[in-house]
Amino acid sequence: MNVIITKFKEVLLSVIPITIIVLILNFTLTPLETPILIRFLIGAVLLIIGLTIFLIGVDIGITPIGNNMGGALAKTNKLWFVIIAGLILGFFISVAEPDLHILAGQVDTVSSGLISKESIVVIVSIGIAIMLSIGLGRIVYNFPLYKLLSLIYGIVFIFACITSREFLAISFDASGATTGALTVPFILALAIGVSKLKKDSKASEKDSFGLVAIASTGAILSVMIMSIISKTDKITGVLETESLSNSIILPFVHEFFKAVPEVIVALLPILALFLAAQKISFKLSKREVRKILFGVLFTFTGLVIFLVGVNAGFMQVGSAIGYSIASLDNRMYVILVGFILGVVIILAEPAVYVLTHQIEDVTSGYVKRGVVMFALAIGVGIAIALSVIRILIPELQLWQYLLPGYIISIALSYLAPKLFVGIAFDSGGVASGPMTATFILAYTQGAAEAVEGANVLVDGFGVIAMVAMTPLIALQILGLIFKIKSRKGGLDNNGN
Repeated sequence: MNVIITKFKEVLLSVIPITIIVLILNFTLTPLETPILIRFLIGAVLLIIGLTIFLIGVDIGITPIGNNMGGALAKTNKLWFVIIAGLILGFFISVAEPDLHILAGQVDTVSSGLISKESIVVIVSIGIAIMLSIGLGRIVYNFPLYKLLSLIYGIVFIFACITSREFLAISFDASGATTGALTVPFILALAIGVSKLKKDSKASEKDSFGLVAIASTGAILSVMIMSIISKTDKITGVLETESLSNSIILPFVHEFFKAVPEVIVALLPILALFLAAQKISFKLSKREVRKILFGVLFTFTGLVIFLVGVNAGFMQVGSAIGYSIASLDNRMYVILVGFILGVVIILAEPAVYVLTHQIEDVTSGYVKRGVVMFALAIGVGIAIALSVIRILIPELQLWQYLLPGYIISIALSYLAPKLFVGIAFDSGGVASGPMTATFILAYTQGAAEAVEGANVLVDGFGVIAMVAMTPLIALQILGLIFKIKSRKGGLDNNGN
């Protein structure tokens, strides 16, 4: 019962600020239609309930599955087995990620079906699978994370030069969307399970982070390769208006029947893999298996409620607010609101709680979760403000942000404590979770629709990519500060 109360308080405190911001905007800058506002408030309640149930499910179901699978992979001590298992797990984990389905659905809608939802989900999942295998191989061979990331992002920049503008934004957005509420705890647990069996405790600590970062690059590369092969460019996007705008209950009913089969299909492969592994390798007690199955059931229930609340209550409010504020005479409002939303929205990301708690646990309290949360909040606020500026000035292109941003990130990876390098690159994916993939993406798309000369498909997307990038810089700078402080105090710099 204490766990439920704790989770409920966490979620309540994270959702209330967003709700207050929307209500303030409703009574000041952007009055909303009554049905939309009521749906938003119902959505907020469902989000609180769903997120609470989901986080409990992750703790007792998804994380233990990841830990057990990671441990089982390491015990085999066979690289080929680790790689094959990584391919299978990576694909199914990615297919199960709700954020990817949200993003792929929005790409499908905005491109009028020219870029189908199914093609994005499958292609991205293949990319994730390949890179997850490489990431697991890195842990086995003790290959330095910063060197591997330098190599991967070097390849990414080469492909970026020949990728169309439309696909460039989608590819980096896909990277952020694939590392969401379900994927992150599973991959983190998998990494910890594999790295814990190392004899060197320091190497184990460092290697327990970074796998999320490596896996997420697979999404970027796979979408870029799809763009180059298909040669699809010059696609214009149009923001779809809500057909059920005057109804309050119908959108929730519609989203419920849409979410249930999606979440079943998403979780079924992971459950099947666990049951197969339990029979062959795990041999857990009936009590432990029952507990994990209850956890998966909680995860399913929580995700359904969460997705219904977000899609029926949050999406339209995000785009309506973005459109209204961008239509005002003073364009500073749309930038300022974007920054405030970024700072607040990171607190509502479920995966952020999972990561920050694990950072505190793995570092034995050396890195406080409050400090990580603060650095993430400022980084994400700046990311969304910069994304809005890009919409207001269509001449500004996404690569003009991403290229210098990733060059700084890679350069910092050679200077910051190596533990912080893994934490930072994992946090980039974690920061861009379901709230970013829905509310913030809807906000920027609404703004892009209102600004003359902006293309919803090119300028409306890319915000997830920005949200995923800025924490890389913010947390590595935080790492450098810890490094300087620890040297002054004569302490272990915990990772260098």
